[in-house]
Amino acid sequence: MTINEYTLLGMDQSTIIYALIGIIAVLSGWVVWLEIRLGKLFRGKHAHSLEHVLIDMSKFMDELDATHKKIEARMEEMNTRVRRSVQGVETVRFNPFSDAGGNQSFATALLNEHGDGVVISSLYSRDSVSVYSKPVKTYESEFQLTREEREAITRAKV
Repeated sequence: MTINEYTLLGMDQSTIIYALIGIIAVLSGWVVWLEIRLGKLFRGKHAHSLEHVLIDMSKFMDELDATHKKIEARMEEMNTRVRRSVQGVETVRFNPFSDAGGNQSFATALLNEHGDGVVISSLYSRDSVSVYSKPVKTYESEFQLTREEREAITRAKV
């Protein structure tokens, strides 16, 4: 058998060479494409290697985690403050005396989300104005409430 007669899988020598050249061209194109993609990945200011990129990302994630924990703590603090703050405010105007008109008397309830707070009442008459304040705990007071004060508390429920 001579070299000219040598065949592989029924292909002559020139076909095998062309096939190998084609495979080498495809692989070379793939390597160039990968080099371009990696170049884009490492094109940052400070990133010279994959190790630097990973170290920078790890530092960034640590900073992000610390910031997240600070935000969660601040949110919990704000939630506590909001629960204690006045959220329900209602005023009921009324006329307690038949000789003084204009519904100038009022009862105002100032309550947080748990129903704790104060109800302030003002009674207007011809001769004087009286102002009363009664503490409220879970929508009730240890002092006797008027109908208007109770209505203000009921309407102020959050």
